[in-house]
Amino acid sequence: MAVLGGGRAHAADQSFKIGISNGWVGSEWRTQMISETQAAAEAWSKQGVAVELVVQSHDADVQTQIGDIRNFINLGVNAVLVNPNSPTAFDQIFAEAKEAGVLVVATDGEVSSTDAYYVGIDQKEWAAKSARWLAEALKGKGNIVTVNGIAGHPANQARIAGYKSVFKEYPDIKILNEASGEWDQVKAQQVIQTLLSTYPNINGIWVQDGMAEGGRKAVDAAGRSADVLITAEVRAGFLREWKKAGWTSGASVNPPGCMASALNFAVEVLRGAKPKAAPAGQYGNAYYIEVPLIDNSNLDQALASLDGKPDYTYATEIVSPDKIREKFFA
Repeated sequence: MAVLGGGRAHAADQSFKIGISNGWVGSEWRTQMISETQAAAEAWSKQGVAVELVVQSHDADVQTQIGDIRNFINLGVNAVLVNPNSPTAFDQIFAEAKEAGVLVVATDGEVSSTDAYYVGIDQKEWAAKSARWLAEALKGKGNIVTVNGIAGHPANQARIAGYKSVFKEYPDIKILNEASGEWDQVKAQQVIQTLLSTYPNINGIWVQDGMAEGGRKAVDAAGRSADVLITAEVRAGFLREWKKAGWTSGASVNPPGCMASALNFAVEVLRGAKPKAAPAGQYGNAYYIEVPLIDNSNLDQALASLDGKPDYTYATEIVSPDKIREKFFA
């Protein structure tokens, strides 16, 4: 893999400016992602490494995000962390970043550019884990619908591939419809209400995170909570309601801390550390972090990790600098 090296920095440097390009502002997950990245930057200062962050957040518009990255290059940043709105649209701007000596690390959605690293979960595995939970909970048989995120988003595309790879292993599970809720609770609730009316024989709903609450409301309002299984999400409020109501459910964890993990990776590269050859990913540039699964067997443990946190807080994990060095660097 021909990916860029340490950018505008070398091992002796202990001060870095890093741009954050967040391509969507429509969820509390993204807000927590930025907050945890800022906390990770502050943690580096306690180790004598000054990390200045410059944050740009916009709605899902590829061209605006490309413009933000170009502005970061012109600002003279050492690195850019990007949560991308497309897997392929950034190849040219990432090449420009490489030419300018700027390190690029994507997270949450993989990118095709060999001029960028990806540090985050395997979104295909994320979907596969919760899809397998649903298939097993249905004992390998039943009618299901799926509710997906924003069409064309790299994470959404990978997730669709993930659940399809699992459900095809279960010939007695039939996907009746694949709808879009665009990662919006209200829209997901409306979509699932329509699906329940259209397909009265639904046995299960696979729904992406950030929309499960809307889906649960639709199922409950239809009086179907006893006979329709639906995958869950990992916000503290949802997990607390899950415990209180005694639902049977399962949820893969996409930690908002993925960008903080990517920050830790980027700082190590900027300080002169050499990453191991990228071990995974469809583009050969991915360094995957773990995808936990929360179900009824470990729900109490997940709740304990969120004790005292506001209901809007997502279950999360940040790969520490020590773990990053151990896992990803030679």
